[in-house]
Amino acid sequence: MDSAEFHAAVCKILKSTTSSSSDLHRIPYQRVTSYGHVAKLIGMPSYSRHVGQALKFLSRDVEPPVPWQRVISSAGTISSRGPGTDGAQRQREVLEAEGVEVVVGRTGELRVDLARWGWFPAPGTIDIGLLPLAPAGDGAGV
Repeated sequence: MDSAEFHAAVCKILKSTTSSSSDLHRIPYQRVTSYGHVAKLIGMPSYSRHVGQALKFLSRDVEPPVPWQRVISSAGTISSRGPGTDGAQRQREVLEAEGVEVVVGRTGELRVDLARWGWFPAPGTIDIGLLPLAPAGDGAGV
């Protein structure tokens, strides 16, 4: 999978659409998942940082909007965007506007209870918009 296909798969998993059965295949409203789980759903479980990069480069003009705010760390924390930035606070505000509870942890980190708000479907149970790879030895490509 090349970089463009990876970014497209990230967007496909995250995008919400109008109310239809396809909504069952997206991160639902009032739910969060982790960068690592998105990578796992794409079939590349060690690429969680790449998911973060794909989200970083999203255009704000994408329609329908990609709910980037619903992706957090596997520890349940909202990832810092670095000193002097307000991205973590903006993410908190958008999640709270959806009704997701965000608390301040002991060390000042912004935290979401994954047991309550988490969304973690099994890999292979949602359509990520990519054709499945042909099994080895089936004669494909010969």
